[in-house]
Amino acid sequence: MERESGMGDAIQHRIETFDRLARKYEAALKPVDISITLPDGTVKSGKAWETTPAGIAAAISKSMLDRTIVAMVDDELWDLARPFERSSTLELLNFNHTEEGVSSTHILGEAVEKQFGCHLCDGRPTTDPPGLYYDMVNMNRGIQESEKPILEKLAQSIIKEKQPFQRLVVSKEGLVEMFQYSPYKLHFIGQHVPDGGSSTVYRCGLIELCGGPHMQHTGKIKAFSVLRHSMQLGSAYWLGDSKNEPIQRVSGISFPDKRQLDDYHRFLAEAAKRNHRKIGADQKLFFFDPVSPGSCFFLPHGTRIYHALLELLRQEYRRRGYDEVITPNMYKADLWKTSGHWDHYADGFVPIEARDASLIYVRISAFSALSSAIETAVAAATRALDKPDVPLVISTTKFAVNITLDLLIISRFHVGSHQPTINMQAGIQLTCNITAAFVGLGYFL
Repeated sequence: MERESGMGDAIQHRIETFDRLARKYEAALKPVDISITLPDGTVKSGKAWETTPAGIAAAISKSMLDRTIVAMVDDELWDLARPFERSSTLELLNFNHTEEGVSSTHILGEAVEKQFGCHLCDGRPTTDPPGLYYDMVNMNRGIQESEKPILEKLAQSIIKEKQPFQRLVVSKEGLVEMFQYSPYKLHFIGQHVPDGGSSTVYRCGLIELCGGPHMQHTGKIKAFSVLRHSMQLGSAYWLGDSKNEPIQRVSGISFPDKRQLDDYHRFLAEAAKRNHRKIGADQKLFFFDPVSPGSCFFLPHGTRIYHALLELLRQEYRRRGYDEVITPNMYKADLWKTSGHWDHYADGFVPIEARDASLIYVRISAFSALSSAIETAVAAATRALDKPDVPLVISTTKFAVNITLDLLIISRFHVGSHQPTINMQAGIQLTCNITAAFVGLGYFL
């Protein structure tokens, strides 16, 4: 294992700080009698800061405790091991992807920290695609494919240890002390915890900033797999700034039983066979090259399909009463601020100095948005041609989002003065119309 010099001391400091703050926190708690009301109206007695949802579940039956993953206390998701703080309502919940994903993320974080001796940045569960990830820095090389089984073996050992999740409320000052070794954690603390405020950390084998809730212990995860990882340094940077350290990412997924994981791996294998990038290359429609990452080069047959789609797009414009216009790719920041893009996508703009020393900005993705939409349609059409007996279904949501966010040029102009202005509402309506037209694309071809 590649334990960076100093990380062992940092981890030990983190543990000692957690233990000291936990003793101080627990000493200040004052247990009082409370009542806990179950969904059927049954009332259980307990003590604040001592009685837990897990204790209530175990008192009902062992099978109830085994089935329960997380609790709902006064309509708030709650760790099973977290004590009640007052008289409350209680609902016991079984397997839930969100809580399972949060807990599995900590397992992945512990595994990569052990293997690489790295600084952890951000880790969280995801829904699209389903799974979880962890970002890390201070590695001087990319992750190797041969290291995936090593990480999985580490994760399995963490699961077998049934490490309990312990929640602790910590003041901002305590958080800064606990994570003083990590500028990345200090950044998150500064961003999300106000002065005089507090947040929570969770401890299993890893001690990490987290809002929870979590399962009782890591053993509740029955199936875990590492899916993807960064192949090289320099593909992403801390805070999206190339002046900062390069970030490495490891992604994984977990399930409550091995059968579901096996099914998911079969799904991935089938999806790989139908990957439009592979099919398009096999059918000599287009190819990809590192000189323009993420963009395709259309070959003659692919170009014919591309132009057919453009002509369909123009026909749909005309049929709906729209005229085609051509607008610039570059604008001053004022337009992007008016549209709302600036507040959310400022990192995706490139400034260019104009003759009058003002700055104009171009959205990188604006160049390829229409091309990306057409590539999506071409891929769908390719699948339809491969299997003409299978109904063609195109995801219109992604297409609509791409057009709405990236192509301000698809909008109708209205002239209310000598200077035309962009009618954003008409543009969005046109987006919906164009999207609807693409649903029948396979039959057009």
